[in-house]
Amino acid sequence: MTLLSRELFIKNRLGLHARAAIKLVELAQSFESSITISNGEKSATADSVMGLLMLESAQGQQICVHAEGNDAETALNAVSELIEAGFDEEN
Repeated sequence: MTLLSRELFIKNRLGLHARAAIKLVELAQSFESSITISNGEKSATADSVMGLLMLESAQGQQICVHAEGNDAETALNAVSELIEAGFDEEN
């Protein structure tokens, strides 16, 4: 089983808020791999909107995305693209 991680910055103005968290959860649920987001000492699985909101990730903060499973590379790339694109929101 593959375990990968990548450091990213939250780019969108509102940070990881409810609408962005829902997009991330929907994307994460489309993969077999387990995806975890960490922000400093806080960590949450990417399939929990409440968990993601509890991270309190604001614009400009660095987070770490971890993916573990058979499609970890594909999952990590997809989640990274969503975050890098600012959750497809206008900044």
